[in-house]
Amino acid sequence: MPESPHILVVDDDEAVRVLLRDCLELDGFRVSEAADSRAMAAVLAADGIDLVTLDLMLGGENGLVLARQIRASHDVPIVMISGKGDTIDKVVGLELGADDYITKPFHPREVVARIRAVLRRQQPVQAIASSPSGRVAEAPAKAAAPQAMPQSGASSRVRFAGWTLDLASRELTGPDKAMLELTTAEFNLLEALVLRPQRVLSRDTIMDVLKGHDWTPFDRSIDAMVSRLRRKIEPDPAAPRLVKTVRGVGYMLSCPVEPA
Repeated sequence: MPESPHILVVDDDEAVRVLLRDCLELDGFRVSEAADSRAMAAVLAADGIDLVTLDLMLGGENGLVLARQIRASHDVPIVMISGKGDTIDKVVGLELGADDYITKPFHPREVVARIRAVLRRQQPVQAIASSPSGRVAEAPAKAAAPQAMPQSGASSRVRFAGWTLDLASRELTGPDKAMLELTTAEFNLLEALVLRPQRVLSRDTIMDVLKGHDWTPFDRSIDAMVSRLRRKIEPDPAAPRLVKTVRGVGYMLSCPVEPA
């Protein structure tokens, strides 16, 4: 039997760890625990973690700093769970790369639902069914139609900054001709930008285009997805040149797009 998703619960409160472990294991997840950054690093180093729940105030350690450290070395989803409920903390957490943010006190079933929603957004783009371990079944030859189609008669393959995106087969090929794997959400985001090149898309617009996903009430979760995409297609993700941020508005693909 395939293994279920492996969740790492990072919290200095043992009662919270036990509560989350019991609820997650009851729902079929495997769970590891960490009470501090050292234990967290040890579990992550062993690999095999599918998602991390991270307390913002971890004893004397700053969860935002830990989130940044995780993002620097691991491409794993992060769900922040914290007693700090200020909007600014949520925004900062999401901008640092968290995929969701839940405020204590929480209902355990809500945490499970939000974790499942985040994991669904991480499915590879070719997946139509996923086992709990993340192994995916092969998609049928005919892929789902994109959110917005090119004009009549236009090619389903487009090129931008050396990258080639095939909207029909839903494949992205790099300047080195190697195929790059994207999650479903990452592909749909890139597709939305490529089909509207050099045009600013607000976060609300992106959420509307990416309909069918489970979004949190904080649309800054879009920022985490943009950050993930940048790490895959930008020469320097810290200084993005392709997917530009338009402060206070949203994002845009800054380069021209042409049929491939």
